[in-house]
Amino acid sequence: MFIVLLAGLVHATLQLGIGTLLLLYHASLGKHIKRKTKSLVTNYIMGNGFLTAITAAATAFVIFTICQGEMSIAVLTVVVGILVALAISVWAFYYRWGRSTELWLPKSIAKFIDNRAKITESNTEAFSLGMLACFAEAPFTLMLVIITANSVLALPLALQILAIAFYTILSVLPLIIARIAIRKGQTIVDVQKWRIKNKKFLRIISGVGFLVLAIFLLAFKVLGVK
Repeated sequence: MFIVLLAGLVHATLQLGIGTLLLLYHASLGKHIKRKTKSLVTNYIMGNGFLTAITAAATAFVIFTICQGEMSIAVLTVVVGILVALAISVWAFYYRWGRSTELWLPKSIAKFIDNRAKITESNTEAFSLGMLACFAEAPFTLMLVIITANSVLALPLALQILAIAFYTILSVLPLIIARIAIRKGQTIVDVQKWRIKNKKFLRIISGVGFLVLAIFLLAFKVLGVK
């Protein structure tokens, strides 16, 4: 269960989901009453969490079908190597250099997400925007989902469902916190200033999280330390 916790926390440090959420807030507040904006934001978060949960469940099914249970030590060794590479990638280029919070995404994809946020008018569109943001972050989150899915297979069925739900809640927790903060009086500018101020910390903690996860898997799953 510790692996699920750690993977969820690392997922929560990534910034595409909350960046898109702020784009949606910015676009919606200028066109709609606050109640409509709240509804759109809620559905955005639900869409993001939905795709995360479905992906984790589907991945667990695939691993169980192919591996007849948990992944082998050989596969886990490859996973450890990928996690180390992701840690280096987060430190090197997840954030573009400068004082903005612009991320690694190609300009065309970033512009597409920005445009989608601007034209989102219905709850269905907000839900799909949440799924889009989740999907676009997949190069960094997919391995976390795979690790989570592999770990939950060692649990009883009822706990597997709870573990996936727990991971999903952790992954969208920053979005929920941002929504609560704005509802309590913080502005989009306040949240964005916090992100800019803490960008270096978030970069470091994300990379360290991937690295710690790799070390934990290597020690307890690959080498079998008791």
